[in-house]
Amino acid sequence: MIKLKIKSGDIVKVIAGDHKGTEGKVLRVDREKNKAIVEGVNMVSKHTKPSAKNPQGGIVKKEAPIHISNLSLLDPKSKEATKTGVRKEGDKNVRFSKKSNQVL
Repeated sequence: MIKLKIKSGDIVKVIAGDHKGTEGKVLRVDREKNKAIVEGVNMVSKHTKPSAKNPQGGIVKKEAPIHISNLSLLDPKSKEATKTGVRKEGDKNVRFSKKSNQVL
């Protein structure tokens, strides 16, 4: 399993695929499949049966996972795609943006 540069809660930009250019917040990361669920990106229609929880049933729009390689972290300062690095501050490792050198 490879080390992922993206964590849940990060703001990312889609850099490839049908939703290229879209930005959103990472809701969940699946490390086994190298995929992430991003808020408002890669929306799919899911047909649901009526149940006790949802007595109406019908078609529900929800986010589908998107591959990590198609995502790039956004720099908090310039709102552009950036690479990340790790450095020690005191006794903790922190992630920082390579573009603005700002801690993420």
